[in-house]
Amino acid sequence: MSKQQITPDAKRVAVIGSGSWGTTFAKILADGGNYVTMWARRDELVDEINTTHRNSDYLRGIKLPGTISATSNLAAAVKGASQVYLSVPSQALRENLVALAPLIGSKTIVVSLMKGVEKATGLRMSQVIAEELDIDPDLIAVVSGPNLALEIAKGQPTASVVASNSLETAQEVAITATNPYFRCFINTDVIGTEFGGVLKNLIAVAVGIVDGAGYGHNTKASIMTRGLAELTDFAVAYGAQPETMSGLAGLGDLIATCESPLSRNNTAGRLLGQGYTLKDVVKQMEQTAEGLASVAPILALAQAKDVDMPIVEQVNQVLNGTLDPRDIAPHLTDTDEPQGERTADGSQARGRGALWRAFKRALD
Repeated sequence: MSKQQITPDAKRVAVIGSGSWGTTFAKILADGGNYVTMWARRDELVDEINTTHRNSDYLRGIKLPGTISATSNLAAAVKGASQVYLSVPSQALRENLVALAPLIGSKTIVVSLMKGVEKATGLRMSQVIAEELDIDPDLIAVVSGPNLALEIAKGQPTASVVASNSLETAQEVAITATNPYFRCFINTDVIGTEFGGVLKNLIAVAVGIVDGAGYGHNTKASIMTRGLAELTDFAVAYGAQPETMSGLAGLGDLIATCESPLSRNNTAGRLLGQGYTLKDVVKQMEQTAEGLASVAPILALAQAKDVDMPIVEQVNQVLNGTLDPRDIAPHLTDTDEPQGERTADGSQARGRGALWRAFKRALD
């Protein structure tokens, strides 16, 4: 979008983070008619964005609008911004917020683009923001949905959910972020919208694992379907609306993340399924796969609410090296769906590796 297309009511907004999703969302905002300042840690990336309008490290081949500028100065990035969008690794959010806190105006809307939970506390990103920033909680929003960065950066149409405790805040963010190829829906279910984005990453890792282990579409479809039941039970236990999990922030994001080779979590899982260790996978990944860091805190939160998550538990076992990737058991999970699905003997079988091996031996 050229400067001539900027509307009279154009906003000045900031995006903190210059990875693939942060850069893509800066493009979304610019193509929605806004002036965008990106914050990047590395001066060489700042120079590339400002001089060539590209971010070749994370969005190769994508030309960025001229209404995007970049800086490595955090204060300069947020100066005059009516909305600040956060797109940093979830485990680094708090330290970034400490630096941002004295720079954020009391009426600034702060938007989380992240899909993770803090490992040390189990807190969602909006909760971490609320703890560290001295702003009205009603000014905090989250964005989630089927958001594969490269596809959106190419202008392929998609939709997402903007959630906030304040419907007015959600509406303002949605209007700012909407453009011809990116449509925003709104709700006030912050819990469900955030957990949908977090939990689908874990299921995507599981799908990637069985893909890497050589299993086909039936196995992957089983994990996705049973995984949706797991993440719905978990989210509802923590106060989410069940319908959120069947929408863009739940099922929509789950399908995109589990099915696409562009998904970092799916890629990480596929490497695990091929026999790489967790350490090797982290070393190979150019960007953060949020699902890997979220497994342990999500299982701790599930235990606190007595929610059974056998697929996620098996992912954890693969990460720890205690379960062969080929032994993940999607068909034997113990989470009932609304239809009341059960195993052949009528029980809600646990689906652990040993049981799955026994099941396979019976078929051999």
